[in-house]
Amino acid sequence: MDISDIGAQFLNSQYVPLSSSASPSLSPQMPGTLPGIGAANNGGFEAILKRTQEAQNRENQADTANAPVSGASQNAPIDKNSKLYGLCLDLETYLIKDMIKGMRDTVQKSNLIDTGFAGGMYEDMLYDEYAKNFAKNANFGFAEMAYRQLSGQR
Repeated sequence: MDISDIGAQFLNSQYVPLSSSASPSLSPQMPGTLPGIGAANNGGFEAILKRTQEAQNRENQADTANAPVSGASQNAPIDKNSKLYGLCLDLETYLIKDMIKGMRDTVQKSNLIDTGFAGGMYEDMLYDEYAKNFAKNANFGFAEMAYRQLSGQR
């Protein structure tokens, strides 16, 4: 049994409205008789998935067609060896570290182990390394946006 069979079973086992009035009455439907789904649509879950993907593609094409003419400057290459990009990467690292620290502050700490001053320093250095790693590998895009803004490409 693959995911489309599971999805079709789930959708076909639900209660659906019989009318489109303000207070629709609900009644159970037999499998394969949901309007637009299952046997009545010759495709079931896969057909719905395909229609959704086609609609997303149409939206993306419409967004691309309505994009401003200056979009070519957004695709300009970024000099990742420049000093400006290095500073933008440092900014991204700082933002990520602040985000990680903010998330960590929401978690309650127990007093089981007293970390003291040294533990706090270690934790701060650990967040620095996490942030550097995320900035290098996670491709958040803050550095690229800052570089384009500061270099006049946007």
